[in-house]
This record gives sequence, structure tokens and C-alpha cells, in this order.
Amino acid sequence: MINGVVEPLTLYAVSGILHRGGTILGTSRKNPTKNEEDIEKVRDNLRRFGINALIAVGGDDTLSVALHFYKQGVPVIGIPKTIDNDIKGTDFTFGFNTAVSTVTEAIDRLHTTAESHHRIMVVEVMGRHSGWIAVMAGIAGGADLILIPEVEFNLDKVCGMLKKRHELKQFSIVVIAEGVKPPEGKGFAKQSNKVDEFGNVKLGGIGQIIGDIIEKRTGIETRVTMLGHVQRGGSPTAYDRVLATRFGVAAVEALHKKDYGKMVALRSEQIITIPLEEAVLKNKHVDMEFYKMAEIFFG
Repeated sequence: MINGVVEPLTLYAVSGILHRGGTILGTSRKNPTKNEEDIEKVRDNLRRFGINALIAVGGDDTLSVALHFYKQGVPVIGIPKTIDNDIKGTDFTFGFNTAVSTVTEAIDRLHTTAESHHRIMVVEVMGRHSGWIAVMAGIAGGADLILIPEVEFNLDKVCGMLKKRHELKQFSIVVIAEGVKPPEGKGFAKQSNKVDEFGNVKLGGIGQIIGDIIEKRTGIETRVTMLGHVQRGGSPTAYDRVLATRFGVAAVEALHKKDYGKMVALRSEQIITIPLEEAVLKNKHVDMEFYKMAEIFFG
């Protein structure tokens, strides 16, 4: 919308794209609200192309931009799309189920080499502020330990637990969210100090840091797998396809009703609309009931 690159999504253009997910739309880390010039470019292009409303599809950064334009008088509806499932006001975002399925499959495969070679396998997954992927995929994949940003942990206790387990069953799977703080407490583990236009640093490496410590303290061979963008690609699950379709239909219905400034959301299997302010107020963290259930199987 800043550069005026627009392509009409006709029925022919979107025919047969279900198995590709949202890939055809592309993505951008551009933040048009950082300067007035870009804001005006967006407004000019809306007029230029005769676009009378926007449907913003994305996570908290995208929806924050959507809220900004709504406050400036642009008719906007938001759709929550992020694999992190960290948007307030909705039970699930679409993309999350697919990511969890992908991570679960990876954990299943890592079980084989862990058991065969009597190793501890550390799996680092996405989750900057919320450990939803780690918890849900960890439970589904039978992880022996899950570390997430929402829960403090003691590395001595972690290593003791793994060492004790190794005496009985000589392999372990540890799932770690990328947003877990390093043991020395010096902020996130970062791949670089560069930030995107929303101020987010590129995280990664906490799995290796903790994996090295585990191997040193336990004496057990430990290997680390960082799944990275594997979690973001591939064909969406049936659940995500249906959820995205329901969100899309609800978003168009909201536009017809002129129910602007809202985000479509899933609540108790019902699709509703909530104010965008509610969605972007703060991140949604892991429901501790899920984590407490996972803890039953730790060690």
C-alpha cells in the first residue's frame, strides 16, 4: 500500500490456493506509521485504487498498524494470523495449528535418533514472548521437558532432572521457545543486534546455549536442532484452512455491516468480532493449565 503495488484477487486468481496458505499475499516488515510521508502514500493509494476498506491479515505488529489507520478514519477489519498464537481475544490464530503439527512431526523424528544414540535432543522452536508452540507441540510430541518465556527455570534443577531420567531411560527430548532468557539473565539470545521496523530483534541460539550447558553438567551427549523457518512453511492443516475461511467470511460480513475497527476472533468455537484495541493491548501468554499438565510428564 505504500508503493502502490496492487493486484486484484479475482475468483480466478484465488482458485486452487488453499494448499498454499497465505503465501500468495507475500509479507512485509515495513512500518508505514513511522513517518508521515508513508502514511500519506497509503492514504493516496487507497483513493487512487478506489479501495474503500482494508482487511489487515497478520500478527500484533500488522494489527497495530491497522488500528493506527482506523483511528485516522480508514475503514479497517483485522484478521489474526500468526504461528505464535499470541494475539489477545482469540482462542487461536490461524497458522498456529500448522506450526504445531510441523514441530510435532520434527519431535517425532528426533525421538528415533535420541533413543538410538542415548542422547538428549534439544529442539528450539519459535515463540518470542509466548511459548504456545513449545507447549502444545511438546505435549503432542511427548517432550520430557519444556522451557517457555512465561515460566522461570533453574538450570541446576533441569540438569538434575535429565540426569536422573537418563539412569532409567537413556534419552530425553527438551523443547525450548526462542524467547527463553539465557541463564545469565542478559536479555534474549539474539542472532544479531539489528531490529526490524517494529523494534523486534532476530532471536535464535538459546537452544544451543542451554544445550551446551546441559551436556557439560550432565556428561550426556546433547544435540541441538533449531527448526527456524521450517515452522512457517508448507501446506496448512485442515483445521487452519477451515479457521482461515471462517475468519475471511466473518471479516467480509463485518465490512458489509460497517463494523469497522474490529478484529474477527475465535471464542469457544464461535466467530465473533472484538475491538482492535483489545487485540493489540498486550500479548496473549500460555494458559498455565496447559503447562501444568505438561509438567506432569517432566523428568
